[in-house]
This record gives sequence, structure tokens and C-alpha cells, in this order.
Amino acid sequence: MNRHWWRLKRMAERLWVRAALFCAAAIISALIAIWIGPYIPEQLTELVGPETVTAILTILASSMLTVTTFSLSTLVSATSAAANTATPRATRLLLQDTTAQNALSTFLGAFLFSLVGLIALNTGLYGGGGRLVLFAATLILVALIVITLLRWIDHLGDLGRVSETISRVERVAKEAMEVHCNNPYMGGFERTEKPDRPTVIDHHQIGYIQNIDVPKLQKIAEEIDADFYLERRPGAYCTPNLPILYVTLRNDEAGLSHELVDDIRSAFVIGDRRSFEQDPCFGLIALSEIGSRALSPGINDPGTAIDVIETLVRVMAIRVQGCEPKEPQHDRLHVPALPEFSLFDAAFMPLSRDGAAMVEVGVRLQKALRSLELMSDDGCKATAKEFLAEARQRSLDSLPYETDKARLKTCLDKQFTM
Repeated sequence: MNRHWWRLKRMAERLWVRAALFCAAAIISALIAIWIGPYIPEQLTELVGPETVTAILTILASSMLTVTTFSLSTLVSATSAAANTATPRATRLLLQDTTAQNALSTFLGAFLFSLVGLIALNTGLYGGGGRLVLFAATLILVALIVITLLRWIDHLGDLGRVSETISRVERVAKEAMEVHCNNPYMGGFERTEKPDRPTVIDHHQIGYIQNIDVPKLQKIAEEIDADFYLERRPGAYCTPNLPILYVTLRNDEAGLSHELVDDIRSAFVIGDRRSFEQDPCFGLIALSEIGSRALSPGINDPGTAIDVIETLVRVMAIRVQGCEPKEPQHDRLHVPALPEFSLFDAAFMPLSRDGAAMVEVGVRLQKALRSLELMSDDGCKATAKEFLAEARQRSLDSLPYETDKARLKTCLDKQFTM
């Protein structure tokens, strides 16, 4: 994705952006009545007195500030609950919730609309026509507030719950996995080996690769007649001593200037935390963290861990059932493959370790991995089988009772309801 669009998309997901847009629209709506008022017929201007509009706006101004404060505190509490009971990696998804953002933005915008309207009324900026337009806008705003409030009340029942958090992480994990399956090499070709005598490009920043502007890299490679060999994919951790890219010039006499190297580095967005968009492993990690936390002695909720395992099967099924990648669009870019082992390790290793001593988790994990093995193509079948054997051995070494061990050994041959 183009880095500018990616940054714009990330900024649009911030809570304050939508609130600011709603506030600006509310202020403009309150002030536009000043210009529309003179065009209203005089016989209609006497239908609404100044006291009526002032009373309604006063009620809205006092109530909407309270509702906004309450809604914001509720969202903060839900985010804290998700971080404590699920995983801190999911808090950004809760803050990006459109229903919560629309509710907060509507309430805050209604407060500012009322406040600006009261100021304009008390300063005499509105004539009779302006008051009528303001009154009509106020009625529309009241209807919008009622609809938003009803949706917000219905939404509060799920906000912050572990099941809702799992569903949100599942959605973004599936999206990232589908993008990866359709474009496993980010529009380029697979890099099968390291090039001979390349120019090594590293990055001055320390952090995770959040986004790579592939079209920009293709454009630069065409301009300098070179091939780019990526060393690190999105989600990889970078330090100044680790290469992110190898460059091979087709014209050996050409060289790379410092400005050109900086331009290549600018195609990589480095941040303190991983992002979900181009990193399918991160969604799997977030889901497995939720399951591992549920298995901790302080929570001891194997049911949630089993729910996470089933969710992981749905996400991994997108990959193991085989991909139909698109034709490469960037012939100058060579990208390393994302190993199937990395996906399985991110998804199932923590649960295999933390749930090894619980027979119900062990049985469900065995069935999940066997399902993935049976539906896998040739590339993933061996990896699924390897993790199946590893998870079984961990459980057999950790289960305290022989009856549980016997049940685990025969779980793939018998039907259990757990």
C-alpha cells in the first residue's frame, strides 16, 4: 500500500479525527442559518419564538456534555477490560470501532451545535428566518441523537467482552490472511536466494516494519535500472545493523547516492508496534495471546482458549486450503516467502505450551490441527502434522493422570463433545 494512503488510513481511524469532523459540521450547521435566514418568507418566521429554540438548545447543551463524558469513560473502561482480560494488542481495534466513534462524535457535535446556537441567539445574530432554520436543524439533530443513542445502548452490551474482542481480532486476521493469500509476495516475485554482490540497504530507525510502499520501490527500481530483493517483510523487527533490502544494479557502472538510499528507506514505515494490515502473523499472535491469558492460573478459563482454537482454525483455513495468487505486478521486486511454520508457530505454539496440562484443551488442539492437516495442500500438510505431533507430546508429558493421557491418545479416533 502507498505509504501516504496508509498513514492517512491510520489517521482516519483515530478517535479524534471523526470527532473533529462532526464538530466542524455541527458548527457550520449552526452558523449557516445566519445566511439562510433572510431567504425565509416572513409569514413563516413567526412560527418559532426565540424562547422555544433557546430552551431546546439549553437542554441539549447541558445533557450532551454529560452523555459525552459518560460515553468516553465507558469506552475507556471497555478498552482497559479488553487489555486486562484479552490482550493489549486488541485495544486499538476497540478504539477504531465505528459505532463508538459515531456515538462520541455525535454527542460532542450536538453539544457544540447547541453551544454555538445559544451564543448566536444571545448576541442577536439570528433573525426570524435564522431562528426557524436553527429550529429545523435542531429537530433533525434530536432525531439523530435518539437513533445514535439507541444504537450505542445496544452496542454497550458487547463492548469490552472477551467474545467481542475475539471477533474483532478474527476479522482483521482474516483480512490480512486473505490479502497474503492473494498477494503472497506483495505484488512481486518470490525471492528464492540472496543475490550475488548486492548493495546492502539498512534502516536508521529501530522498530517493526508496519508498511512497505511497494509501488514506490518499483518506481525507484525502474528509474535506476535495478532489482530489489527484500530481506524483511512487514512485522519484522529492524535495527540499523540488519539489512532490509538488497539492491543489484543492472548497469554495474551506476551507483547509489545518499539521497537515493534515503528515498528507498522512506518506502518502509517503521513503528514501535506491529500492525495488522500487511502482517498476517500479528493477528494470529493476538488471538493466541487471548487464549494463553485465559489459561493463566488467575483466570483459568479453558472455554475461552477452546473458542480461540476454533477461531484460529477458521483463520488458518484461508491459508491451508491453498491460495490462488495474482500475477506479479512489480517485476523489479523480489520478496521472501512467509514460511508456513511461522504461521502455525504464531497460532498454536503458545496454546500448545500453556494448555498442555489440560486435557480438554489438548483434545481440542489435536482435533484442530488434524482438521488443518486434512484440509491442507501439500505445502502446509507436513507443517500441520509436525505441530500435531509436538502438541500431543507436550500434553502427554504434562498431563498428571493416565486416564487423561489415554483419552488424548484416542481423541482423534473417537468423538468427544469437548
